[in-house]
Amino acid sequence: MNLLEALADLLRAARAAGADAADAVLVRGGSVSVQRRLGRLEHVERAEARDLGLRVFIGRRSAIVSASTLDPAGFAELAARATAMARVVPEDPFAGLAERPAPPADAAPLDLLDAVEPDTATLLARAAAAEEAALAVPGVTNSEGAEASYGRSEIALVTSVGFAGTYARSSHGVSVTALAGSGTAMERDYDFSSAVHAGDLEDPAMLGRTAGERAVARLNPRRPKTARLPVVYDPRVAGSLLGHFASAINGASIARGTSFLKDRLGQAVFAAGITIHDDPRRKRGLRSRPFDGEGLPTAPATLVENGVLRSWLLDLRSARQLGLASTGHAARGTSGPPGPAPSNLYLAPGAASPAALMADIREGLYVTELIGMGINGLTGDYSRGASGFMIRDGALAEPVAEITIAGNLIEMFSHLRAANDLRFRRGTDAPTLRVEGMTLAGA
Repeated sequence: MNLLEALADLLRAARAAGADAADAVLVRGGSVSVQRRLGRLEHVERAEARDLGLRVFIGRRSAIVSASTLDPAGFAELAARATAMARVVPEDPFAGLAERPAPPADAAPLDLLDAVEPDTATLLARAAAAEEAALAVPGVTNSEGAEASYGRSEIALVTSVGFAGTYARSSHGVSVTALAGSGTAMERDYDFSSAVHAGDLEDPAMLGRTAGERAVARLNPRRPKTARLPVVYDPRVAGSLLGHFASAINGASIARGTSFLKDRLGQAVFAAGITIHDDPRRKRGLRSRPFDGEGLPTAPATLVENGVLRSWLLDLRSARQLGLASTGHAARGTSGPPGPAPSNLYLAPGAASPAALMADIREGLYVTELIGMGINGLTGDYSRGASGFMIRDGALAEPVAEITIAGNLIEMFSHLRAANDLRFRRGTDAPTLRVEGMTLAGA
């Protein structure tokens, strides 16, 4: 079945049911994953899904219905349900489709689809290599197992104002979790890799060794005394600061006035030298896409330049509320309306190595894991559970756990420094980051 033609038929059914405008999105795909623990295959899972979403507009009223099948015989009923719902909801003066959509960009330059699908034996070999390497690390006493996965999905979007686009993407993943110690003194840690193409996956054996070594290093943690000190974020948790920043510049939050950055556009928000990009056009990027959830073209954007906030993340609705143009950041599923979201978000690396970034710290904290989400989006107040290692005289020292780190994101951003070790691993990525003057709440 041609997806774009089928969705166009659904929109015709919506117009026949009384909709003034409509769009339809379809996400279909399949996945397979294997789990291995202590040398034994524990689980093989295959899944296929097809999710359809129809959004209709009657004047400034809109409604969304979803279905798990693309059955033309049911289009009239689906459209009737959607229009009936739209007639009874309140008007939204900012709702609507793009007025002049551009033709869909070619997804080929993004290289989002790996032509080779791995079989179960290949996935099992990846998981086995990761777990065996973890178990071989001296001090590792057990394993929570390793998993390898593959998925393929296709996204299609059609609107009643003339946009019709589709693209496909693949994903490969390997993860492993190791345990060290015994009894109540056990510690765990993990590592993983995700990629669009199998050739970009990190070596599973290296992931296993890293997970094992991290678990052993965490044994016998202490709880340090409460202090005010520099905090250094390991790259695997440094991206969380970018996540908080992305939430603060989300157009929906800005339009509601519920962000601590709502009045800071064009002002210095980060320390000088800090630059943050969002790049939906990165080749083989984990979150790359040729068009956004409303059919608008995507393009690389500089959100922060030399510390200065340059742009919000906007979809059509939030852009209209703010009297601006969409930045092409609409994201959506099949059962809810579009909303602003970043794509491949990253903080540009600095010039110093991680070791140089920590060299002058007499006493500080190196964070490797964060717990909880104690963030106040209105004020920027920040408080999260953490574990990691103390820094003493510029080097990592004893492991620590059961602590809380606190500050305010406005102050944290303005005193943030970046190392030079940026790697694209998660979709939201940052190098090692140092933040001055945070509160460590411990013993």
